[in-house]
Amino acid sequence: MNALRPVPRTLLRDRAYEAIRDAIVAGEIEPGAVVRDADLAERLGLSRAPVRQAFARLVDEGLLESKPQSHTRVTPLVAADVRDAAAVVGAMHELVTRAAVPRLRPADTDAMRAANERFAAAVRTGDVDAALRADDALHDVLVRVSGNRAAAATVARYTPLIRRLERRRFGEGGACRSAGLHDRLIAACAAGDTDGAVRVTAEIWRGLEELADIP
Repeated sequence: MNALRPVPRTLLRDRAYEAIRDAIVAGEIEPGAVVRDADLAERLGLSRAPVRQAFARLVDEGLLESKPQSHTRVTPLVAADVRDAAAVVGAMHELVTRAAVPRLRPADTDAMRAANERFAAAVRTGDVDAALRADDALHDVLVRVSGNRAAAATVARYTPLIRRLERRRFGEGGACRSAGLHDRLIAACAAGDTDGAVRVTAEIWRGLEELADIP
């Protein structure tokens, strides 16, 4: 993966944010690393202004920390922060699942099945990037169908904190969660079993909270 590459000169602030966020989550920029707007602007082929704006957003979201007149650096991986983020994101996913299940169409559950097939294939080959993209795609179906923009914004804000730890664990040889949980979620969704889908969703995200407690 090479997230830090030149980006198109449209929506520069957002593109800079996405590129730097993805590089942090992927570990290309490691925890504790000092980042400089001039250096990243050159690597991204941008001016310093959109990079500074991206820095401000990443500080607000907890991926960067800034000491005025001194430095900006990537935040360390702190288990308590990840656990808190997983609890919040999990609660939002339970909320959107409860709202989405009664509205799901066959095309939506088909999209979830296809995403889970990609997820399972990526896990088998050890492709963490592809596994996490597929996982996002599966759960994003429920976020989208729920229509809850506040929940969607909260999920988008805090999920990168969790993904950073997931990538680290999997890179160290840890086990990726089973596609079987996704199968159970999809089955409940297809059956219109809202309570069952919410229970499986809670189980999925509780597992991510527990991931933060592994030494």
